[in-house]
Amino acid sequence: VSNLTQVSSKVSLAERNKRNGHHGQIIWLTGLSGAGKSTIAMALERRLFDDGRQVYVLDGDIVRTGLCQDLGFSLEDRTENIRRIGEVARIMANSGLCVIVAFISPFRVDRDKVRDAMPDGCFIEVYVNASLEVCQERDTKGLYARAIRGEIADFTGISSPYEPPVSPEVELNTDRLSETEAVDLILSFLSQ
Repeated sequence: VSNLTQVSSKVSLAERNKRNGHHGQIIWLTGLSGAGKSTIAMALERRLFDDGRQVYVLDGDIVRTGLCQDLGFSLEDRTENIRRIGEVARIMANSGLCVIVAFISPFRVDRDKVRDAMPDGCFIEVYVNASLEVCQERDTKGLYARAIRGEIADFTGISSPYEPPVSPEVELNTDRLSETEAVDLILSFLSQ
């Protein structure tokens, strides 16, 4: 848009990082509904906060009731959902926060666009990998059963595809890992 002017902050990212004692980053948890993204995100937030980090979770269900309440689940709306949350997460990370994003985010291209907007090393993709069967067992809302009956259209993993990450920084097999073990693996990666 030609009538917009880019305004630059007088506080550099390096200054923010120094004040916070850590650099801003996005930890992007992706996986099927019921894989454990939100549970892991909240536990990770607690551990990072207790360790002195400025940290915040952006969760798919919460964001869809506010910022993205006008969007459905069509391919176009899912892409716009991730574009919006990616932009919010980028702005927050550029302010020096550690932003944990817990979204299904089914399409690789959408996640890659967020990665490409971040400096190297500031986007950590975490694949929360659980089998469809385990996700269905964990489904307290009955969404998978409704999707199988055809009551919910475009449901990821049933009537809409999920594209797993090709080479995520961290992969968590939550069929086997406990919440604590999953968080420990993420923290181990972050400490490298």
